[in-house]
Amino acid sequence: MRFTHRDGTRIHLAYCTNVHPAEDLEGLLRQLRIFGGGIRAELGVDRLGVGLWLPAPLAAHLVGHPDLNRLREALAGHGLEVVTLNAFPYRGFHEAAVKGAVYQPDWTDERRPAYTLHCARVLARLLPADATSGSISTLPVAWREPWSPEQRRRAIESMRRLSEGLAELAEETGKHIRVGLEPEPGCVVETTDDAIDLLGEVNTDHIGLCLDACHLAVGFEDAADSVRRLTEAGIPIVKAQASAALHASSPADEATRKALACYAEERFLHQIRERGTSGIAALDDLPEALHGDHRLRGDGPWRVHFHVPIHRQPEPPLTSTQQELDHTLRTLLGGRIALTDHVEMETYTWSVLPEHQRPRGDAELVAGLAAELRWVAQAMRRAGLEPS
Repeated sequence: MRFTHRDGTRIHLAYCTNVHPAEDLEGLLRQLRIFGGGIRAELGVDRLGVGLWLPAPLAAHLVGHPDLNRLREALAGHGLEVVTLNAFPYRGFHEAAVKGAVYQPDWTDERRPAYTLHCARVLARLLPADATSGSISTLPVAWREPWSPEQRRRAIESMRRLSEGLAELAEETGKHIRVGLEPEPGCVVETTDDAIDLLGEVNTDHIGLCLDACHLAVGFEDAADSVRRLTEAGIPIVKAQASAALHASSPADEATRKALACYAEERFLHQIRERGTSGIAALDDLPEALHGDHRLRGDGPWRVHFHVPIHRQPEPPLTSTQQELDHTLRTLLGGRIALTDHVEMETYTWSVLPEHQRPRGDAELVAGLAAELRWVAQAMRRAGLEPS
């Protein structure tokens, strides 16, 4: 799905395939047929954008292999296009318990830049003929602890090697692939200030920021303020992820806590931030916040890192940060110039929603993902974009 900004920039909208469990090419091709093709038909559009998640072994396999042509042909056959990849999870994103393993290997490990460059080489071959640039989102360096000056030095050196590899790829292929660090609660790069601090030491011609609206909202950061400071610091917003967090206005209320408990599950980490009179309090997972020895008091509202479906509100008394997502899209796309050209709808948690809210079968998931994309497309129109 494509839109045009008033400044003439073409804006691509995609949905992220990390919602689907597939670790090999056959699984990926099945995704594209059932979900990519199904969502495109549900929306009635000629072309649908997909933000592919490629596990590390598959990305390495595809580089220079004839199977990459099979993938290209499948995309074309189902009316799909790829301008962005999600290279945050390394592999095993739908194992029974992912939690903190999603941050490994981090940017101090040589496997991370190698994987990211494999993804960049694949993306350069998958870009539509009329596109010269692509984007890749990646983890925000590492989990926050342990973290030392030596680890920071190694991570920045890895990013410098990545930048050199991306420059070589651009010279070789004519395709400009950029990588965006995705700030997330609990990580070395969690906030806008963290991003500005670290990215000040790397080449921002090739490395910038992936702005995830859910993560921004969990930290109670205002999109307009964050974007202003990033712009002033010269940090490019490589891509935006359209996502919404879980919000609890009165987390000390018994009914609210009971509702929150339905979202405490064993696969993914669901970080909590509480905004109180003395600032932001934090815990690293929802079960800990509800039942742990150091649980949050509930004196102020909670934001939970749980990517809830963005087109609908959770059941009361919970709500979502849907309004903050709309504000983020307006901030990025509603001004005189477009501040990013890639928007990826990323709700990967459909399979771990409270049981009665989960889709029953592929057809219901297709309908749900299509409804989310409709909502994002409408928000982009509200921001002044025109379908193209």
